[in-house]
Amino acid sequence: MQTEYLNASQAQLKKWARLDDTRVRQEEGIFLAEGIKVVEELLTSDWQIKAILVMPEKIQYWENLALPASKDIPIYQLTRSQWQKIGQDREPEGIMAVAAIKRAPDFPAWLMETSGNIIILHEINNPLNLGALTRSARWFGFDGIILSANSVDYTNPKAVRASMGSIFHLTIIPGIDLSTALPEIKKSFFLIGSDVRTGLPPHPVKKKAALLLGNESHGLPEDILRMADEKWSIPGSGKADSLSLPQAAAIMMYECVKQ
Repeated sequence: MQTEYLNASQAQLKKWARLDDTRVRQEEGIFLAEGIKVVEELLTSDWQIKAILVMPEKIQYWENLALPASKDIPIYQLTRSQWQKIGQDREPEGIMAVAAIKRAPDFPAWLMETSGNIIILHEINNPLNLGALTRSARWFGFDGIILSANSVDYTNPKAVRASMGSIFHLTIIPGIDLSTALPEIKKSFFLIGSDVRTGLPPHPVKKKAALLLGNESHGLPEDILRMADEKWSIPGSGKADSLSLPQAAAIMMYECVKQ
Protein backbone atom coordinates (compact mmCIF):
# COMPACT_ATOMS: atom_id res chain seq x y z
CA MET A 1 0.00 0.00 0.00
CA GLN A 2 1.13 3.52 -0.78
CA THR A 3 2.54 5.21 2.32
CA GLU A 4 3.59 8.55 0.84
CA TYR A 5 0.53 10.65 0.21
CA LEU A 6 0.17 13.85 -1.76
CA ASN A 7 -0.87 17.15 -0.23
CA ALA A 8 -3.90 18.80 -1.80
CA SER A 9 -3.64 22.38 -3.01
CA GLN A 10 -6.01 25.08 -1.83
CA ALA A 11 -7.56 25.14 -5.30
CA GLN A 12 -8.29 21.42 -5.12
CA LEU A 13 -9.77 21.70 -1.64
CA LYS A 14 -12.04 24.54 -2.75
CA LYS A 15 -13.22 22.58 -5.79
CA TRP A 16 -14.00 19.47 -3.74
CA ALA A 17 -15.83 21.55 -1.12
CA ARG A 18 -18.07 22.98 -3.85
CA LEU A 19 -19.17 19.53 -5.02
CA ASP A 20 -22.16 19.64 -2.68
CA ASP A 21 -23.72 21.86 -5.37
CA THR A 22 -25.47 20.01 -8.21
CA ARG A 23 -24.49 22.60 -10.80
CA VAL A 24 -20.82 22.38 -9.85
CA ARG A 25 -20.86 18.58 -10.03
CA GLN A 26 -22.35 18.71 -13.51
CA GLU A 27 -19.89 21.36 -14.70
CA GLU A 28 -16.86 19.52 -13.30
CA GLY A 29 -18.16 16.06 -14.20
CA ILE A 30 -17.16 14.66 -10.80
CA PHE A 31 -18.66 13.90 -7.39
CA LEU A 32 -17.59 12.65 -3.97
CA ALA A 33 -18.11 9.12 -2.69
CA GLU A 34 -17.48 8.94 1.05
CA GLY A 35 -17.12 5.98 3.40
CA ILE A 36 -15.41 2.61 3.49
CA LYS A 37 -18.26 0.59 1.97
CA VAL A 38 -18.98 3.21 -0.68
CA VAL A 39 -15.35 3.39 -1.80
CA GLU A 40 -15.05 -0.40 -1.69
CA GLU A 41 -18.01 -0.73 -4.07
CA LEU A 42 -16.57 1.95 -6.32
CA LEU A 43 -13.25 0.10 -6.51
CA THR A 44 -15.02 -3.06 -7.71
CA SER A 45 -17.01 -1.22 -10.38
CA ASP A 46 -16.18 0.15 -13.82
CA TRP A 47 -16.64 3.78 -12.78
CA GLN A 48 -13.64 6.04 -13.24
CA ILE A 49 -11.83 7.24 -10.11
CA LYS A 50 -10.10 10.61 -10.32
CA ALA A 51 -8.54 10.66 -6.84
CA ILE A 52 -8.65 9.05 -3.40
CA LEU A 53 -8.75 11.24 -0.28
CA VAL A 54 -7.69 9.83 3.09
CA MET A 55 -7.17 10.83 6.69
CA PRO A 56 -4.02 8.97 7.75
CA GLU A 57 -5.12 9.07 11.40
CA LYS A 58 -8.07 6.82 10.43
CA ILE A 59 -5.95 4.23 8.64
CA GLN A 60 -7.10 1.44 10.95
CA TYR A 61 -10.56 1.65 9.35
CA TRP A 62 -9.59 1.54 5.68
CA GLU A 63 -6.12 -0.02 5.52
CA ASN A 64 -7.51 -3.33 4.24
CA LEU A 65 -9.05 -1.72 1.17
CA ALA A 66 -7.25 -2.54 -2.05
CA LEU A 67 -6.44 1.03 -2.99
CA PRO A 68 -5.25 1.55 -6.58
CA ALA A 69 -1.49 1.52 -7.06
CA SER A 70 -1.70 3.32 -10.40
CA LYS A 71 0.01 6.71 -10.58
CA ASP A 72 -2.98 7.86 -12.63
CA ILE A 73 -5.10 7.80 -9.45
CA PRO A 74 -3.44 10.08 -6.88
CA ILE A 75 -4.04 9.60 -3.16
CA TYR A 76 -4.19 12.77 -1.10
CA GLN A 77 -3.92 13.12 2.65
CA LEU A 78 -6.25 15.56 4.40
CA THR A 79 -6.24 16.92 7.90
CA ARG A 80 -9.36 16.68 10.05
CA SER A 81 -10.16 20.36 9.54
CA GLN A 82 -9.80 20.00 5.76
CA TRP A 83 -12.00 16.92 5.78
CA GLN A 84 -14.77 18.64 7.73
CA LYS A 85 -15.13 21.18 4.93
CA ILE A 86 -15.68 18.43 2.37
CA GLY A 87 -17.13 15.29 4.00
CA GLN A 88 -20.64 14.43 5.16
CA ASP A 89 -20.03 12.31 8.25
CA ARG A 90 -19.74 13.88 11.67
CA GLU A 91 -17.23 11.22 12.65
CA PRO A 92 -15.62 10.29 9.34
CA GLU A 93 -14.20 6.90 8.43
CA GLY A 94 -11.34 8.73 6.76
CA ILE A 95 -11.67 7.74 3.13
CA MET A 96 -13.51 9.10 0.12
CA ALA A 97 -13.08 9.08 -3.62
CA VAL A 98 -13.47 11.68 -6.32
CA ALA A 99 -15.40 9.83 -9.04
CA ALA A 100 -16.24 10.80 -12.60
CA ILE A 101 -19.92 11.03 -13.46
CA LYS A 102 -20.69 8.20 -15.85
CA ARG A 103 -22.42 9.08 -19.09
CA ALA A 104 -25.91 7.58 -19.23
CA PRO A 105 -26.54 5.06 -22.02
CA ASP A 106 -28.84 5.75 -24.94
CA PHE A 107 -32.27 5.42 -23.35
CA PRO A 108 -34.23 3.64 -26.14
CA ALA A 109 -31.38 1.21 -26.78
CA TRP A 110 -31.01 0.45 -23.09
CA LEU A 111 -34.74 -0.29 -22.78
CA MET A 112 -34.50 -2.80 -25.60
CA GLU A 113 -31.44 -4.51 -24.13
CA THR A 114 -32.48 -4.65 -20.47
CA SER A 115 -33.51 -8.14 -19.40
CA GLY A 116 -34.47 -7.49 -15.78
CA ASN A 117 -36.82 -5.34 -13.73
CA ILE A 118 -36.46 -1.59 -13.45
CA ILE A 119 -37.62 1.24 -11.18
CA ILE A 120 -39.06 4.52 -12.43
CA LEU A 121 -39.03 7.44 -10.00
CA HIS A 122 -41.17 10.53 -10.48
CA GLU A 123 -39.80 13.76 -8.95
CA ILE A 124 -38.03 12.15 -6.01
CA ASN A 125 -36.51 15.08 -4.14
CA ASN A 126 -35.10 13.51 -0.97
CA PRO A 127 -31.50 12.30 -1.54
CA LEU A 128 -31.65 9.91 1.42
CA ASN A 129 -34.76 8.26 -0.02
CA LEU A 130 -33.09 7.95 -3.40
CA GLY A 131 -30.03 6.36 -1.82
CA ALA A 132 -32.16 3.87 0.12
CA LEU A 133 -34.16 3.00 -3.01
CA THR A 134 -30.96 2.40 -4.94
CA ARG A 135 -29.66 0.10 -2.22
CA SER A 136 -32.88 -1.94 -2.23
CA ALA A 137 -32.93 -2.09 -6.02
CA ARG A 138 -29.52 -3.69 -6.04
CA TRP A 139 -30.48 -6.11 -3.26
CA PHE A 140 -33.49 -7.33 -5.23
CA GLY A 141 -31.55 -7.60 -8.48
CA PHE A 142 -33.13 -4.76 -10.43
CA ASP A 143 -31.23 -3.64 -13.50
CA GLY A 144 -31.62 0.09 -13.35
CA ILE A 145 -33.39 3.24 -12.24
CA ILE A 146 -35.05 5.85 -14.43
CA LEU A 147 -35.26 9.28 -12.81
CA SER A 148 -37.79 11.79 -14.07
CA ALA A 149 -36.98 15.41 -14.70
CA ASN A 150 -37.07 17.50 -11.50
CA SER A 151 -35.72 14.64 -9.40
CA VAL A 152 -32.78 14.94 -7.03
CA ASP A 153 -29.35 14.38 -8.56
CA TYR A 154 -28.23 10.81 -7.88
CA THR A 155 -24.65 12.04 -7.36
CA ASN A 156 -25.79 14.12 -4.38
CA PRO A 157 -23.36 13.20 -1.55
CA LYS A 158 -26.21 12.12 0.74
CA ALA A 159 -27.73 9.91 -1.95
CA VAL A 160 -24.36 8.30 -2.70
CA ARG A 161 -23.70 7.67 0.99
CA ALA A 162 -27.19 6.24 1.65
CA SER A 163 -26.86 3.92 -1.34
CA MET A 164 -23.82 2.30 0.28
CA GLY A 165 -22.19 2.21 -3.13
CA SER A 166 -25.10 0.56 -4.94
CA ILE A 167 -25.20 3.36 -7.52
CA PHE A 168 -21.97 1.96 -8.96
CA HIS A 169 -23.65 -1.33 -9.90
CA LEU A 170 -26.91 -0.06 -11.43
CA THR A 171 -27.70 1.82 -14.60
CA ILE A 172 -29.21 5.17 -13.61
CA ILE A 173 -30.74 7.37 -16.30
CA PRO A 174 -31.74 10.84 -15.10
CA GLY A 175 -33.80 13.66 -16.56
CA ILE A 176 -36.40 11.55 -18.37
CA ASP A 177 -39.78 13.01 -19.45
CA LEU A 178 -42.10 10.28 -18.23
CA SER A 179 -45.12 11.46 -20.21
CA THR A 180 -43.34 10.46 -23.41
CA ALA A 181 -41.17 7.65 -22.00
CA LEU A 182 -43.83 5.54 -20.29
CA PRO A 183 -45.62 4.46 -23.51
CA GLU A 184 -42.26 3.23 -24.82
CA ILE A 185 -41.47 1.47 -21.55
CA LYS A 186 -44.84 -0.33 -21.67
CA LYS A 187 -43.85 -2.00 -24.94
CA SER A 188 -41.27 -4.12 -23.08
CA PHE A 189 -42.33 -3.98 -19.42
CA PHE A 190 -45.39 -4.53 -17.25
CA LEU A 191 -45.86 -1.07 -15.75
CA ILE A 192 -46.90 -1.05 -12.08
CA GLY A 193 -47.94 2.22 -10.47
CA SER A 194 -47.79 2.70 -6.71
CA ASP A 195 -50.87 4.27 -5.08
CA VAL A 196 -51.33 4.79 -1.35
CA ARG A 197 -55.13 4.83 -1.64
CA THR A 198 -56.34 2.17 -4.06
CA GLY A 199 -54.97 -0.77 -5.99
CA LEU A 200 -54.22 -4.46 -5.84
CA PRO A 201 -51.98 -5.86 -3.10
CA PRO A 202 -48.43 -6.39 -4.42
CA HIS A 203 -48.01 -9.83 -5.99
CA PRO A 204 -45.57 -11.78 -8.20
CA VAL A 205 -45.58 -10.83 -11.88
CA LYS A 206 -44.65 -13.02 -14.82
CA LYS A 207 -43.33 -10.30 -17.14
CA LYS A 208 -40.45 -7.86 -16.75
CA ALA A 209 -41.67 -5.29 -14.24
CA ALA A 210 -41.27 -1.52 -14.30
CA LEU A 211 -42.14 -0.26 -10.83
CA LEU A 212 -43.33 3.35 -10.94
CA LEU A 213 -43.07 5.36 -7.71
CA GLY A 214 -43.80 8.96 -6.79
CA ASN A 215 -42.33 11.16 -4.12
CA GLU A 216 -43.20 10.62 -0.48
CA SER A 217 -45.27 13.77 -0.04
CA HIS A 218 -47.47 13.75 -3.13
CA GLY A 219 -47.24 10.31 -4.73
CA LEU A 220 -47.86 10.00 -8.45
CA PRO A 221 -49.95 12.52 -10.39
CA GLU A 222 -53.13 11.08 -11.88
CA ASP A 223 -52.07 11.55 -15.50
CA ILE A 224 -48.94 9.48 -14.85
CA LEU A 225 -50.71 6.86 -12.73
CA ARG A 226 -53.34 6.30 -15.42
CA MET A 227 -50.63 4.98 -17.74
CA ALA A 228 -49.89 2.02 -15.44
CA ASP A 229 -50.95 -1.46 -16.49
CA GLU A 230 -51.80 -2.15 -12.88
CA LYS A 231 -51.95 -0.18 -9.62
CA TRP A 232 -50.57 -1.56 -6.37
CA SER A 233 -51.45 -0.47 -2.86
CA ILE A 234 -49.94 -2.08 0.23
CA PRO A 235 -52.61 -3.11 2.76
CA GLY A 236 -52.00 -2.39 6.42
CA SER A 237 -53.86 -2.99 9.69
CA GLY A 238 -52.12 -0.41 11.87
CA LYS A 239 -52.84 3.26 12.48
CA ALA A 240 -49.81 4.82 10.82
CA ASP A 241 -50.67 7.26 8.05
CA SER A 242 -48.47 5.44 5.54
CA LEU A 243 -45.22 3.60 4.99
CA SER A 244 -42.11 5.52 4.09
CA LEU A 245 -41.26 5.50 0.39
CA PRO A 246 -38.19 3.22 0.84
CA GLN A 247 -40.24 0.79 2.95
CA ALA A 248 -43.09 0.60 0.44
CA ALA A 249 -40.68 0.28 -2.47
CA ALA A 250 -38.80 -2.59 -0.83
CA ILE A 251 -42.05 -4.54 -0.31
CA MET A 252 -43.04 -4.04 -3.94
CA MET A 253 -39.59 -4.93 -5.23
CA TYR A 254 -39.68 -8.16 -3.22
CA GLU A 255 -43.00 -9.12 -4.79
CA CYS A 256 -41.70 -8.36 -8.27
CA VAL A 257 -38.91 -10.91 -7.92
CA LYS A 258 -40.93 -13.68 -6.25
CA GLN A 259 -41.54 -16.71 -8.42
